[in-house]
Amino acid sequence: MACMKLGSKTDAFQRKGQAWFCTTGLPSDIVVEVEEMSFHLHKFPLLSRSGVMERLIANASEEGEEGCVIRIPGLPGGAKTFELVAKFCYGVKLELTASNVVSLRCVAEHLEMTEEYGEGNLISQTETFLDQVVLKRWKDSLKALETCDDILQYADQLHITKRCIESLATKASTDPNLFGWPVMERGGPMQSPGGTVLWNGISTGARPKNLSLDWWYDDASTLSLRLYKRLMSAMESRGIKQEIIAGSIAFYAKRYLPGLNRRQSAGDSSTRLAPASLGAPPSEEDQKLLVEEIDQLLPVQKGLVSTKFLFGLLRTAMILRGEPACISNLEKRIGMQLDQATLEDLLMPNFSYSMETLYNVDCVSRILEHFLAMDRANAGGDSPCSIDDGHSIGSASLTPVTMVAKLIDGYLAEVAPDINLKLPKFQALAAAVPEYARPLDDGLYRAIDIYLKSHQWLSESEREQLCRLLDCQKLSLEACTHAAQNERLPLRVIVQVLFFEQLQLRNSIAGCFLVSENLEGSRQLRSGLVGGHTEGGWATAVRENQVLKVGMDNMRMRVSELEKECSNMKQEIQKLGHAKGSSTWGNVSKKFGFRLKSQMCSAQEGSVSNQNSASGKLRRPRKGMVSTRKTCDFAFSLSMFITINLYLKLMVI
Repeated sequence: MACMKLGSKTDAFQRKGQAWFCTTGLPSDIVVEVEEMSFHLHKFPLLSRSGVMERLIANASEEGEEGCVIRIPGLPGGAKTFELVAKFCYGVKLELTASNVVSLRCVAEHLEMTEEYGEGNLISQTETFLDQVVLKRWKDSLKALETCDDILQYADQLHITKRCIESLATKASTDPNLFGWPVMERGGPMQSPGGTVLWNGISTGARPKNLSLDWWYDDASTLSLRLYKRLMSAMESRGIKQEIIAGSIAFYAKRYLPGLNRRQSAGDSSTRLAPASLGAPPSEEDQKLLVEEIDQLLPVQKGLVSTKFLFGLLRTAMILRGEPACISNLEKRIGMQLDQATLEDLLMPNFSYSMETLYNVDCVSRILEHFLAMDRANAGGDSPCSIDDGHSIGSASLTPVTMVAKLIDGYLAEVAPDINLKLPKFQALAAAVPEYARPLDDGLYRAIDIYLKSHQWLSESEREQLCRLLDCQKLSLEACTHAAQNERLPLRVIVQVLFFEQLQLRNSIAGCFLVSENLEGSRQLRSGLVGGHTEGGWATAVRENQVLKVGMDNMRMRVSELEKECSNMKQEIQKLGHAKGSSTWGNVSKKFGFRLKSQMCSAQEGSVSNQNSASGKLRRPRKGMVSTRKTCDFAFSLSMFITINLYLKLMVI
């Protein structure tokens, strides 16, 4: 830290208890009282340097008191600063530093220590040191700004605070790698004019390490909140990027809010950015005010700070009973970037007095509403996708919505075991996610299954109401297999799952045969036109044929298994009677509302015939094609037969 030496005399001051004495050999003729300290001094050195002291001494002499006692209330810097002023008046050696120059400048102005009362008076000396030394260095400017906090009113009147802030903002907005001053002042090695590192004044030839744009975060976080806010405002006016300012604000918050660092993962911590230990943390009231101020300071822009940091602020605000406006604003900020959140972030405990649920489900619902409102606004109010045969076709905005849907399904699975979670609240959160946001309903099915397992007292109607959220056509084969054996699901849902599972099987068989026919036709076409292939192309065709044969073998095995099941079930159906069996399918279709698409195989047949007519050649259907269609129809008949049999069993039970 730079300093400036004043005076040449040896120290002639001695302290005894709460009093200072000047040991020059002459008895003191004036006592100056500042706060609880008294200074036994002489009149002439004081009145020769200060206009205020001159008037006070004159007024005391006119009153004719034997002991001249002067009281100076409200002196900037207090007794410690007046001690330095007294030494300056006596010409005793002292040092001007960044730690005392602001208070000395303010007290010099207060005591009118101008050039009228002596050349090189305290005002001119402190101003010179400020302009030529302190404000040209980062570390000294920061230290001077810190000392302004105690005498902010006087420092603002003399524009010292503004000058320090402007100096810091200018240096922070400058690329630190262009100059050597950040490295020299922040405790790093000394540098030569050429930029090489010096050791004992000798150039080592090594170059100093480059600094990132956030090198000033740690230093700025030592300021008080009111000074820090003014510094951020000045940096923003200087054109510093919003993400850099937001990073500094996040660093400042982590330093003074202990709760933000508790959930910080090991990968996020770093040696340089780790906040310094401050001993005792701030009080709860101070932390509450800090959270509200941080919320006001953060720029309103998506992605400037991590979602984990915003959730930490929200959690802290809830614990400290922050203002509702602050909590609502933080929820909106999180909603803007909910697609960047993790399941751990959403699992916020319920800090309310009622403690209805273990986790704060209402807060997550509000955050989801903000996200969906923003997504609709970005999409122009239209649905971001259309549904065609169960497949989603959407725009680029579908990706974050899908990520949020997966996140909410995972959250529902985590909160489902809570026995205090009411059905309407669980159902409302699950239904809030749009249908197009879920390509598959496996995650939702898992959450519903866990909820039914933990809430076994639900009635049949409530179970059916909850299961209406599921779309059985959007369940994977694994989920369908599990649901078909799930005793917790209503019978209506189980039958629907089995029906769509068999329908998927029919589509798979038809698609496999159609691919086989198209592949065979394309091979014949290539052999007729090209006349031959390279060795690599033939090997590829052989591999494709082998894969297709394996698929066909699997399908034939499945069909044989269905034939065996069919022969076993015929005997059971005959026992039920022909009258009941004749109206079975009508009851099934009316009760469950199935919409069958029996024209799938015929549509595929039509597509093949259309291809033939388009080529101008009418070909007789091959024997393999006829057998393919028969196998497809037979598989579908078997699947419908199994579904009807299951329904009959349920009716008998």
